[in-house]
Amino acid sequence: MAKDDRVLAAYRREIDPAEYTRIRDRYKEHSMAEDARDLPGLLGTLTPDCMYEMPQNHLTWAGHEGAARFYGELLGAFPDIVFDLRNIVIGPQGVWEEADVDATWQQSWQGRPASGERVGFVVQIFFPWEPAAGRFGGERIYLDDSAVLAPGAPSSATVRPA
Repeated sequence: MAKDDRVLAAYRREIDPAEYTRIRDRYKEHSMAEDARDLPGLLGTLTPDCMYEMPQNHLTWAGHEGAARFYGELLGAFPDIVFDLRNIVIGPQGVWEEADVDATWQQSWQGRPASGERVGFVVQIFFPWEPAAGRFGGERIYLDDSAVLAPGAPSSATVRPA
């Protein structure tokens, strides 16, 4: 059963074709801004109180300032990062995507020193939709490779998606 009423409210949201189009268009706007490294454009797709989370290692970044810091850290560490979608689901609750990530690790990230090597991993991201704002409430990011996340893991650890 649901933990709280917010989950039940999200579960009970009706599918509306116009709202679906708004969500899909906002996701495309977000993705294109990310690909273009357009931070103001990317932040424009998010609520001011957005939350970026990596629950598997208890990291959070709050608000536009936090989202900007998250992207600064990510793009500093992996300036040539590419997300190649495997799956995407769009619904009244938001967007879920699964992507293969390929990048060169050039700066430290999350307490791990840069390897200078190409890395590849699978990421799953949930973008919760805030209907009243017409924006995403942030991102909840899950990586499939604990070697990439684990502090003290060998810096040469790389994973190639199958």
